[in-house]
Amino acid sequence: MQKIAKFFMVSLIIVALASLPALTQAQSGGKILIMARAADTTGLDPHKQTAFASLRLLELIYEPLVTLDQDLNIVPMLAESWEFNADSTQLTMKLREGVVFHDGSTFDSADVKATFTRLLDEATGSAARSNYTSITSIDTPDAYTVVFNLNTPDVPILAAMASVNASIVSEEAVAANEFEQKAIGTGPFVLDQWIPEEKTTLRRNDNWWIEGPYPDGVEMRVIPNEATIVAALRAGEIDFALLNDPLAAVLLKDDPNIVLNRVPALAYHVFQLNASRAPMDKLEVRQAISCAIDRQEVLDTASLGEGTVTGPLTIPAYQVPTSEFFCYTRDVAKARELMAAAGMADGFTFKTIVANAEPPTALAEAQVIQAQLAEIGITLEIEALELSVYVDRWLKGDFDTAVALNGGRPDPYTMYARYWTKAGNLQGVANWIDDLTDSLMAQGRAESDPAKRLAIFTEFQKHIVEQAPWIWLYNGYEYTAHQPYVEGFIPNPTDSLMSFAAIRLNR
Repeated sequence: MQKIAKFFMVSLIIVALASLPALTQAQSGGKILIMARAADTTGLDPHKQTAFASLRLLELIYEPLVTLDQDLNIVPMLAESWEFNADSTQLTMKLREGVVFHDGSTFDSADVKATFTRLLDEATGSAARSNYTSITSIDTPDAYTVVFNLNTPDVPILAAMASVNASIVSEEAVAANEFEQKAIGTGPFVLDQWIPEEKTTLRRNDNWWIEGPYPDGVEMRVIPNEATIVAALRAGEIDFALLNDPLAAVLLKDDPNIVLNRVPALAYHVFQLNASRAPMDKLEVRQAISCAIDRQEVLDTASLGEGTVTGPLTIPAYQVPTSEFFCYTRDVAKARELMAAAGMADGFTFKTIVANAEPPTALAEAQVIQAQLAEIGITLEIEALELSVYVDRWLKGDFDTAVALNGGRPDPYTMYARYWTKAGNLQGVANWIDDLTDSLMAQGRAESDPAKRLAIFTEFQKHIVEQAPWIWLYNGYEYTAHQPYVEGFIPNPTDSLMSFAAIRLNR
């Protein structure tokens, strides 16, 4: 048996809390962490939300079986340990005892089974369902053991479980199905109030299974303009800021009175083409668009050069030099030749949707792309939408093209299975798939040898870039900023705020 758990002995939060001295009630009492962000939560169901703003709230309320530390290692959370069988077709997890939900009910294996049954139910509309479809049955031999039986070797499923979209909910909550009205998890904070587009208040969970959390609560304020957030931070009106706009981060770069955190992101900026709509259904048109876009100019203009031009995979171990990708150096002449070959030499008009807050660079990205495509006769009309409206349209695949910031994952399969497999639950967003792409994803899922997986996902990247259903642009940085008296926060490439539980406010 391959004892994977022995490599990962403590979780991110346990590490963070253990590194801090014990606090007296006088030191920690009465201290609320006040943070600001530009975009608000779009919903409370942890299994259905895709917006980053929603995930940043829900990860403080709910917990998955495993999580990722700041180095993207898989570490324990509600599962204390785990092991695969010899051929990776069965995953056995030992659960943590003594955990209770916010309503006082006890966490056990029945809750895990109910959670994954809900995730796999197509009627749920789970955002990450495709990552768990190898599960054929779930056994619960006792209250603190869960056995996932798989129809194929599936080592990546462990990384897939380290997600807000795999948060464990109670069996009773699944039966009640009131996830958009109530948020009852096992996490460090309890939801007190959510006033959409204004603020969210959380209080500490006094029954949390880890020592802490240290703050008595968190107040999340929505301030749509990030320059205003920076001003509030400098004025001492807030303790912490979640920033998405590189301009806001640059404003704080040399400020000696503010701590700026900047880590390379797994999330990627992308121009998504809807290949189910004419004329994007023609390969030559998609390739022409790819050849006409100068990715570095998009990065330099929209994000002040704060990032790196990237292919589909931003995971360091799987990155391919962009020089090996089709048309990653702008070639307007080739783009015009491809347009002519598609019978579109006179160009055409289509639209793109952008969200007005997530990311704040979206409109600038669209405008640069608009100018670049004009050189080959394509007129791009820009539709700026409120985030909630954008997310709804995006999930329905209701767009010609979309400027998007999509989340990364520590494993290639879990990063893209929902888009680039035939059974992917977001295939309706990707709107393109072929046999080779689907086959490569299946091969990568079943393969456990690192070198062979690298070869599979290198071929996957080169193929999908050449087919150009999407135009990958760049990955940037995750920015957070806080007052010097905020201690214990650990920046994360996934933009996670999970270490809020470890924060001390030494005002």
